[in-house]
Amino acid sequence: MTLAPYACDPAQSRGRRFAEPAAPTRTAFQRDRDRIVHSTAFRRLVYKTQVFLNHEGDLFRTRLTHSLEVAQLGRSVARSLRLDEDLVEAIALAHDLGHTPFGHAGQDVLNDCMQPYGGFEHNLQSLRVVDYLEARYPQFDGINLCFETREGILKHCSLANARALEVQEPDGVGRRFIDGLRPSLEAQLCNLTDEIAYNSHDIDDGVRSGLITMEQLGAVSLFAEHHHAALREYPQLAAISNQRRLLYETIRRMLSAQVYDLIAHSSAALQMAAPTCVDDVRRLPPLLAFSDAMRQQSKELKRFLFANLYRHPQVQQTRVKATQIVSELFAAYMAEPGKLPIGHGPVPGEPSDVTAIARAVADYIAGMTDRFAAREHERLTGRQLLE
Repeated sequence: MTLAPYACDPAQSRGRRFAEPAAPTRTAFQRDRDRIVHSTAFRRLVYKTQVFLNHEGDLFRTRLTHSLEVAQLGRSVARSLRLDEDLVEAIALAHDLGHTPFGHAGQDVLNDCMQPYGGFEHNLQSLRVVDYLEARYPQFDGINLCFETREGILKHCSLANARALEVQEPDGVGRRFIDGLRPSLEAQLCNLTDEIAYNSHDIDDGVRSGLITMEQLGAVSLFAEHHHAALREYPQLAAISNQRRLLYETIRRMLSAQVYDLIAHSSAALQMAAPTCVDDVRRLPPLLAFSDAMRQQSKELKRFLFANLYRHPQVQQTRVKATQIVSELFAAYMAEPGKLPIGHGPVPGEPSDVTAIARAVADYIAGMTDRFAAREHERLTGRQLLE
């Protein structure tokens, strides 16, 4: 496939933080994808929470399966829009590397703990993982990804952190947040396929868990529309024995509708804006988006999931325990930094003051899986909060 002129061309990459010879059989973005897949942080995602904790069921999504679904959706859309599929896949596989154990509960409490020391942002942590914390090469820290991949990983960033990044890396990945520019289309695409993936799979996991029902989802227009269409075409799915098939068929149709809407609306926007290069894309408003109608349906679904799944009492009960585990781990390591394993102290080159120690503690906790965090908490406190 010939890339569109507004796609990121691996041959024209802005390069790596540390220069390396080109690979003989892979493009720069293919090489990034391979490095991400072989990273320790990527393997840990299999034991990190999406919505349900890892021990609550073998079939619920984890950060790893979520990342794979985002990558699959992203490649499909990228192919239609003539964007670089390998870059999309690399960003998708790496976008959650900095997520804490216990999902958003862990992220929120770690941010609270880190407020005196600069806070905690999981997107910035994902960048920190690939730039510093992965220790796989003798000549540099991190895995030395291309600018374009790193830019896509840094989906959000506060202005204060963007300015700090700019000091460390002039005209680097923090610059666009200062100048109010957009990332590449490949990065914009990953943001949207991330949304499609988690909306859809959280419905599946929510119904499987018994915390939400298809009857409740009938009040959500995006679900109801495709649920009714599936029943009209396959009336046998109304049988009790076919309810799982009915749910899968409804979700499949929802996914397809969102993907085709994204492709159609974005194609029209690209044709109208007519960017001729990646730099044009950065200066223009976001070009990849859903139609207004699909955007409203997506917002309605998000509101439903937030009210009925993410804030469900059973999920909240687990959230309280997870919050306690992370906050008490942070307090224990801050009280005795020597309890951190060898190699998990402040990043070389950063000041060795209390802020650097706190950041090292946050790095270590953020890298934990759900089950390791629970075990480590029990080891340090003598109390078992999660069974």
